[in-house]
Amino acid sequence: MNSRLETLRAWIAGHHRLSPEACRLQSVAGDASLRSYWRVAFPDGTTRILMDAPPALEESRPFVEIGQAWHDAGLPVPAIHAVDLDQGFLELDDLGDDSLHHHFDSDSGAHDGTARALALLDDIQCRAPTHRLPPYTSAFLDEEMERFPDWGLTRWLGIETPESWPRVKQHLLARIAELPSVTVHRDFDAMNLMIHDDALWIIDFQGALAGPLGYDLVSLLRGRYHRWTPAEMAGWIEAFRQRSVASGALSPSLDSERFRAAVEAIGAQRQLKILGQFCRLCLRDGKSGYLERLPHFYQHLDEGLAALPALAEFRQWLQTVYRPAMEARLASATDEAPGPASDDAPGTASDDAPGTAS
Repeated sequence: MNSRLETLRAWIAGHHRLSPEACRLQSVAGDASLRSYWRVAFPDGTTRILMDAPPALEESRPFVEIGQAWHDAGLPVPAIHAVDLDQGFLELDDLGDDSLHHHFDSDSGAHDGTARALALLDDIQCRAPTHRLPPYTSAFLDEEMERFPDWGLTRWLGIETPESWPRVKQHLLARIAELPSVTVHRDFDAMNLMIHDDALWIIDFQGALAGPLGYDLVSLLRGRYHRWTPAEMAGWIEAFRQRSVASGALSPSLDSERFRAAVEAIGAQRQLKILGQFCRLCLRDGKSGYLERLPHFYQHLDEGLAALPALAEFRQWLQTVYRPAMEARLASATDEAPGPASDDAPGTASDDAPGTAS
């Protein structure tokens, strides 16, 4: 057992007035950040989850503040039982290992799971407080998109960014700006929704911001575990628009066509970020396993851009230049060691806080 793990075990043992030997630790699935998670079993048979977030590498205060605020608002998040921000240790409820993505193995399972997730998303947007959250600014949205040319094109593929890139970003940001601001989780993925006591619970919420309505919707619909037909996508998005109008979160003046374009613009922004971020995880952090997901998220991007005819030229460039280069690079990378991107890792990479991207 390494020294930090020994410190973690001593910390939780002291908190429960037990000897370290009485606390059994087992590693559980981590995420794309530098945090790690452990299940601790106590002598009476109860278990908790321990988060280890080294303070020099990961900031835990947002997790604590958002978790407490959402818990107070009646949202299903794990209770926080102990916090040591100086060491980066947290003790949380153990929600088990059954995340929603395990139930997406059939069309009916994906449909039912998505409907449950979107009902929970309605609750988040109606009940989660936004006033203390940092804003998801246009500058940060732009910064995230820049990971695509920086890491995905220049550093990983060695190809030039198309001349249309500034206009592409400008168009996406203009469409996104039409949407009202709500609380957004920013990684509202089936992996980050746990099934516990027959209910859905929210995890990995530390990156929440006050951002555009619909961001979490498209994060789920264009996630890792299911691909919807264009007609199905249109149906999910329109039903969400109608519920948002009924709740007062969205003005009825934003009609179906404009709302669909704005949501697909958010999706395109997110997919571009992911395509760059996965390359960054490989090149900077040594997590090469994320590269195998690039074709999946590129396909999501291509399908989303089909709803944005003003970006047809950029879509064609992606089809004729980016996709062949990406596929050739993946095919030639067979000698690279696989990274830790298994089904136990989140569907996307963890999000940075505003201004921290590199």
